Amino acid sequence: MARALKPDELRRHCDPGRFRFSTTDELEPLEGIIGQERALEALRVGLKIKDPRNRYNVFVTGEAGLGKTSAVAHFLRELSRQQPTPPDVCYVHNFQVPHRPRYLMLPAGKGRELKEDMDRCIDFLRRELGKVLESEDFKAQAKEERERFVARREELFQELEERARRLGFAIQRTPVGINTVPLKPDGTPYSQEEYEALQEEEREAILRRQEELQEAIREAFQKLGELEERWQEARRHLTKKAVQFLIEPRFAQLKRKYAGIDRVQEFLEEAQADIVQNVEDLQAANKKPALPIPVPGGADPYQRYRVNVIVDNSGLEGAPVVVEENATYTNLFGTVERRVQFGVVTTDFTQIRAGSLHRANGGYLVLSASNLLRFSISWEGLKIALKTGEIRIEDPAQMLGLASTEGLRPEPIPLDVKVVIIGSPYLYYLLHYYDEDFPKLFTVRSDFDTEMDWTEEAEEAIARFIRARRVEDPGILPFSPSGVAKVVEYAGELAGSQRKLSTRFASLAALVREASFWAREEGAQSVEARHVRTAIEKGRSRHALLAEKVRERIARGKLIVDMSGAKVGQVNGLAVIDLGDFAFGKPSRITANVFAGKDGVVDIEREAKLSGKLHTKGVMILKGYLGEKFAAQGPLSLSASIAFEQSYSLVEGDSASAAELFALLSSLSGVPLKQGIAVTGSVDQKGRLQPVGGVNEKIEGHFLVCKELGLTGEQGVIIPEGNVDDLMLPEEVLEAVREGRFHIWAVGTVEEGIQILSGMPAGTPDEEGNYPEGTLFHLVQRRLEELREHLKAEEE
Repeated sequence: MARALKPDELRRHCDPGRFRFSTTDELEPLEGIIGQERALEALRVGLKIKDPRNRYNVFVTGEAGLGKTSAVAHFLRELSRQQPTPPDVCYVHNFQVPHRPRYLMLPAGKGRELKEDMDRCIDFLRRELGKVLESEDFKAQAKEERERFVARREELFQELEERARRLGFAIQRTPVGINTVPLKPDGTPYSQEEYEALQEEEREAILRRQEELQEAIREAFQKLGELEERWQEARRHLTKKAVQFLIEPRFAQLKRKYAGIDRVQEFLEEAQADIVQNVEDLQAANKKPALPIPVPGGADPYQRYRVNVIVDNSGLEGAPVVVEENATYTNLFGTVERRVQFGVVTTDFTQIRAGSLHRANGGYLVLSASNLLRFSISWEGLKIALKTGEIRIEDPAQMLGLASTEGLRPEPIPLDVKVVIIGSPYLYYLLHYYDEDFPKLFTVRSDFDTEMDWTEEAEEAIARFIRARRVEDPGILPFSPSGVAKVVEYAGELAGSQRKLSTRFASLAALVREASFWAREEGAQSVEARHVRTAIEKGRSRHALLAEKVRERIARGKLIVDMSGAKVGQVNGLAVIDLGDFAFGKPSRITANVFAGKDGVVDIEREAKLSGKLHTKGVMILKGYLGEKFAAQGPLSLSASIAFEQSYSLVEGDSASAAELFALLSSLSGVPLKQGIAVTGSVDQKGRLQPVGGVNEKIEGHFLVCKELGLTGEQGVIIPEGNVDDLMLPEEVLEAVREGRFHIWAVGTVEEGIQILSGMPAGTPDEEGNYPEGTLFHLVQRRLEELREHLKAEEE
């Protein structure tokens, strides 16, 4: 049964009297997440299931403005407190393969301790190494060894000189070698003239002895070389023994401190051995003067004993939660930085930098789908990391298979992380259908709803939500109960329902700040309902320029819309123009003409290719309705055209099908329709009016146009009965209804609607399908019979 709605049916009010506080300062801030039980359950399942193959990651879907990122981050922080703190991650020099730095994983806080311990060890070496090697004891031992080797060398030279004398030669030592000088029988050397005066046989004999002596010299020098090597080896052994004695206590202490961590033990063993092996380089570095700037080739040999802590979890309680806002490849996977010194590019393991995956390892990583997918290499790298269970730090050029300069290839780190990607449903379905890895790696979907049930608990939660905003920003004034009630009602307006509240907390937070601003401008100590109302009105006014322009064109007659009187074949439908951040309703004049023919119902919008598929379907349903009602005694033989007048863009949706049907019935019957009454609602083939979207915007848009042209008390809107609980109309509309200057009717069928528009009952058919006189459908039936007879006569 059609009925005129009462003012209290047009909007649900939140009673400020039910709140038990004077201002929101008396409340505890909201810390949890409200209205998203389904999403939270999915999150909980996905994040608590442990899977060694990294398959149970979560994709969070939902529209923008729901507070998904902050809600997920808060949920993860609460969950992370129950998880163990992951180890620190360090990189150290690989003494076996220098270009492959090794990772170390230590309990939280131990990474920094190891770094500091090794730094102190290096400082100790710089300070004490020279002292040991320059000490009197070390010099005395070295001198003793040296004297022993010098004495042996002198013995070798004496033996060589003795053999030379027996062969008739003297030996002369020079800086460039040894000269052999032949001697006369009296032991004096030959002069050049004396040597040349000798007989040929004597000279040959001297040469044979000289060759024998040269062989002896070579043997002696070979022994001297071996002796020198033994000396150098003895000297090195002595040095290593001294250094080993110096560092052994410190490294033994470090090994005890880090007992049970195998990789650290290996590093300490290798570092200790390397220090002993390269003590000369270390001592030489100690003697070099410090330069104000680094120079190529001047690498510090002590550098390889340092520890590069890339992830320090010492200050962490529980598992890490990392929200990466810019998921570039280097931000996700880390990088190896490089130094440029005099045009030479250098690097080492201390230049390795962690990425978000390293910091989130052992915990949770939150990413934005729209941001991540802008970097295809990041998406591919993330999938590889999850599938292999490793974090590889690579040059992006190498990842893409492009040529790259030779550099470090750090050892991959084991990956144990839960990845949460936040994005739109559209992106989720695209990935699900077109990326074969996505369903395997992201098996859990957490879907955030745009609305929640309007309950007392939800009202209380919004009050605590307002309190939380004040905690975040002390500049926000406290809200009184009336101010909170108005915010609750605004959440109902956003949801477009008397049973639901919007979960678009970003919009609610913006309203809270703006309402506080207007209260402060007024000098109030708390935010009242009037301040919230002002913030809502001002916010709408900022976006309503186009809506005002449309109403202005209607008032000036540029857009023809009749708001008074009655006309045949014409009715006002209602459309919603959605600009993204603002939507408003406007009346649209719909006309219908009927004439003899067999073309049926022609949709002019469709013929002009200005009709969407849903609108076309709605028009086609009209023929089914007319057939059921009026084709019992003969076929429908008519031609009819339906048009949205002054419509120059695509018409989509079926919410105007009821209005189009009313215009068509008016044209067929010749009964005029009241132009001040607009219609919204779709219709099925049985004549039932079905709920539509945007009903609040449509009613308000029609009301504002009527107000602009002058309210007469005969204007209003017909809506489907199913839309009544969707009404959250402005107070201005409620006041006009209360005063009888505007009306809203809820109807369930076409027959109920046409009676309101025409003032004439639709009529009920008898057993033969005939409608009684004095009804609108009787006039329609008679007109259709006339059209059939006319066409029959023409055919004959």
